[in-house]
Order: sequence, then structure tokens, then C-alpha cells
Amino acid sequence: MPITTITSLDHEGVDVFSTLTEAQLRNRKDSEKGMFIAESPKVIRVALDAGYEPLALLCERRHIGGDAKDIIERCADIPVYTGERELLARLTGYVLTRGVLCAMRRKAEASVGEVCSGARRVVVIDGVVDTTNIGAIFRSAAALGIDGVLLTRNSCDPLNRRAVRVSMGSVFLVPWTWLDGPVSSLSSLGFRTVAMALTDNSVPIDHPALAREPRLAIVVGTEGDGLPAETIASTDYVARIPMAHGVDSLNVAAAAAVAFWELRAR
Repeated sequence: MPITTITSLDHEGVDVFSTLTEAQLRNRKDSEKGMFIAESPKVIRVALDAGYEPLALLCERRHIGGDAKDIIERCADIPVYTGERELLARLTGYVLTRGVLCAMRRKAEASVGEVCSGARRVVVIDGVVDTTNIGAIFRSAAALGIDGVLLTRNSCDPLNRRAVRVSMGSVFLVPWTWLDGPVSSLSSLGFRTVAMALTDNSVPIDHPALAREPRLAIVVGTEGDGLPAETIASTDYVARIPMAHGVDSLNVAAAAAVAFWELRAR
């Protein structure tokens, strides 16, 4: 496919990078036809290696023969659009990280059973809406031995452009899907559940009983209010991270990383 130089904001074929919202890209009515945007050469390479289908590339002119050269060669059958840095920033509404974007096809949504099959440790993300936190949680999950990620429907989409970038492509490395049932439903798959929350009956995160669990689902909640009371009440354990210097809690992404390490499968 030849490389096309764009000179205006309404060039045919670039609407996927400019006018479509995250919701329109996601296409809730037919997830298998949905798309997402991967940003930066490193993240795009991780997605390609994970089997995601590329649909179109947008690349600053100076990266055509540099950072994006190998990606363009791997994606030889898709449109490649290029232009000057300032024009592409006006087109997308932001400066491109490392100068490259790739529109990609979403994969079919996995079932909870598929994500949890063979897993010893999973995380349930309940109501986390900040894209940076979602990306950071996925990056820690991939690095610290979490086998799968389940998200409630009121959480941020992991394939949001910023979440993907913050995760450094880790959203493509850990199986994930949406959890439509209650957290307690995971017991039917052999999991015990632990809510990360500050309650009167919470145990320290290094409690021996937690480490002994063969299959454990770690439940983390919203940035502000934490987990709903009914969710906490439905879990098998409630755990807290011991704090010092009068600090009462950590950011959800930081707390998740600590929990993943301490509760990892031995």
C-alpha cells in the first residue's frame, strides 16, 4: 500500500484518527467490528505480536524511515497516512507519542470462564474510570504475575487510547474481559475473593491465609469511594495494606501493584 501524504484535516480515510469518539471506535453493538487506537511504535509492536489486526497507520513524516519503518513493512497491506507533526496534532487533537498511531481491530470478547481457565490469580477492577489507573493496573498485572483481569461494566475500557499507552501494551499481554455477574459468582470457578478495603475486620495483606489460597481473585475499587459495601460484604476476605506516617491509603494503581506482589501465587 502506498504512503499517502495528507495536507488537510478532512482528508478521506483519516476519520478513524480524528472524528470518531472512543465510544464509536468501540462499537458496543458489534464488538467484533470495533476498533481501537494504539499509540507509539513500541505499543503497536506489542499489539501486532499479540495478533491484533492493523487497519490503518498515521505517521509523522520524519518517522517513516525511522521508528515506524519496521511497522510499515509489517503492515504492508493497509493504508499509511503521513504529514507534518503540526498538521497531525491538529487532526487528532494531541501530539502523537513517538509520532505513530495505528487503528486496529478489536478481538472477540472473551468469556469469564476463558479468562479464568487455569488462572491462579486474577484481579477484579470495580468501577475504576481513570484511564491512567487502568493502564497502570494492567502494566503491574502483567509484570507481577496476575493471570487475568475482569472489569465491571462501569470501569474504563482497557483499549482506550490513553489506557493502552500508559500500560505500555500490557493490555495485550494479560487476558481480560467484562464481569457482568457479582464478584461472588467467581466461587463457581473455584476462586476465593479478597477485597482491598479499609474496614474494621480487614486483615493485613500479608496474612498467611491469603498466601495459602490456591486460586484468589483480588478486588480493587474506585479512585475516590473505594469498593461498594455490598461488594466488600460478599468477599471471602477483606485485606488492607499497613500504612505509616499517618497515610490512610494509596492510589488504586499503587495499591494494586502492592497487592499483586504480596498475594502472588507461590
